[in-house]
Amino acid sequence: MISGQRKIVIVGAGFVGMSFAYALLNQRACDELVLIDIDAKRAKGEVMDLNHGLAFSDSHMKIYAGTYDDCADADIVALSAGVAQKPGESRIDLLQRNTEVFHSIIDPVMRSGFGGLFLIATNPVDIMTHVTQKISGVDYRRVIGTGTTLDTARLRYMLGDYFSVDPRNIHAYVMGEHGDSEFVPWTQALLATKPILTICAESGGQFCLTDMEKISENVKNAAQKIIEAKKATYYGIGMAMVRIVRAIFGNENSILTVSTMPNGEYGEKGVYVGLPSIVNRNGIGGIIELSLNEEERDKLHHSCELLRSVFSDIGI
Repeated sequence: MISGQRKIVIVGAGFVGMSFAYALLNQRACDELVLIDIDAKRAKGEVMDLNHGLAFSDSHMKIYAGTYDDCADADIVALSAGVAQKPGESRIDLLQRNTEVFHSIIDPVMRSGFGGLFLIATNPVDIMTHVTQKISGVDYRRVIGTGTTLDTARLRYMLGDYFSVDPRNIHAYVMGEHGDSEFVPWTQALLATKPILTICAESGGQFCLTDMEKISENVKNAAQKIIEAKKATYYGIGMAMVRIVRAIFGNENSILTVSTMPNGEYGEKGVYVGLPSIVNRNGIGGIIELSLNEEERDKLHHSCELLRSVFSDIGI
């Protein structure tokens, strides 16, 4: 349950964690912010840098470097920590090492008496969100991954550009794994209240499904293109995390494609995956089950099966 103090602890003061922190400050999205990093000196430096900018902000946020004891009364603990993949290292080996890292984080968080929500950004985010829930033992509705929230934002941006409309008037989702098996259910994509497939069919060739599929691939490959250009992605995901936080603290019941665990929705169980979900102060308030066609349901099932298989291989 979220208190009135809006306290967030960020574990991992790298690019993603600090992009999240900077966006929190600029959007005045919390009242108290604690940074924890294995490099305590770095965390203190980041705190100094943020605090020195408070005079230029409307925020009165309290920002400091802390310890896991500070999680006791936190509303949200956000995890962006993790290890990088070594040359020649398999995905499973990397996941097992990251699982060990998460044990070293989540165990002391839970010992502190933490009773809030977990927000996970570490990749592969669906698996690491599942790992967090398994290690912590808390209700799955209180463990949220960033899922395909950023992918969905990329999709809406690209569709807005394609149709020359405000992306906020595009209602379309990226679902499934935050990764290679993600997909866009085009039967559910709308511009205002008009189906995008109908717009394509009625446009006389101005808009077409082939272009939609190209946009879908561009969304899927966007992160890799950014990494090729600047070595990492962090601004977009940091802002996506703030959007989730605002939905939680505002008790908005907003629909966001976060990574959560279905309980029979779409015929799926036992896996964390990106689905349009109701996000409020209790975490996940429910999953919106869209009217997917058979092909789209098969794509979602395929994505879930891949994630289940990878999670089982970790052996947690």
